[in-house]
Amino acid sequence: MPNCWQPGDWKKFARQVRPGQSYYVIRELANHRAPFEDRQRYEEHVFTERAMLTGTPRTAGGMTATELCRNWGPVYDTQPRNMRASGEPGPQVAGPLGRNYEGVLDEAEMRGLEKRVRDGSNPKTRRPLGGWRV
Repeated sequence: MPNCWQPGDWKKFARQVRPGQSYYVIRELANHRAPFEDRQRYEEHVFTERAMLTGTPRTAGGMTATELCRNWGPVYDTQPRNMRASGEPGPQVAGPLGRNYEGVLDEAEMRGLEKRVRDGSNPKTRRPLGGWRV
């Protein structure tokens, strides 16, 4: 049976952490900007070192076991099923277009693209890069 440590169990979690084992945290994501993304994703944390003063297990990024459990808990020791990791790409909705695909632009699209180029910024009147004055 998988173990689960709630944010209130942070001391217990810090004592029971085994170096080199993966621990997982489920993150709720706000998808108001990308409604097609998954609502929940998991993050994997592996404790590889110890803090110098306290001896608390730490990840390679510097997060201690107590921080992880307190701030991002609950923490699981088994990988969540049917959920993707935070760094994995989303599911592919459409397949590749293939070699014989021709993207033909009609006249209205060409005019629109030319107008965007015309209305774009002029390099002669643009302020110099690195300048902070307006």
